[in-house]
Amino acid sequence: MTLDDLATLIAARATADPESSWTAKLLSEGPEKCAEKFGEEAVEAIIEAVKGDRAALTSEAADVLFHLLVMLQSRDVALSDVMAELARRQGTSGIAEKAARKG
Repeated sequence: MTLDDLATLIAARATADPESSWTAKLLSEGPEKCAEKFGEEAVEAIIEAVKGDRAALTSEAADVLFHLLVMLQSRDVALSDVMAELARRQGTSGIAEKAARKG
């Protein structure tokens, strides 16, 4: 499954019954809850990265990607917009890009 496939699936489940779909339930609780859940999953991934548990980090990374896409869906931000922003930054050093944001 690609991230595009997952984003499409999340968009489709956004209108599902919240009693039968975790995605729909999370989205029905609003963008703030989606952001909170994304943050929880990110912290769990950080913990596993520090511990060095590859299998657990892989699992948590999948959760992070899923919940990032749910959070984006909750605010009507398309994955294609995020990918376009990454493409815009391609070829620019991270240091130069960060400096440009400060200006």
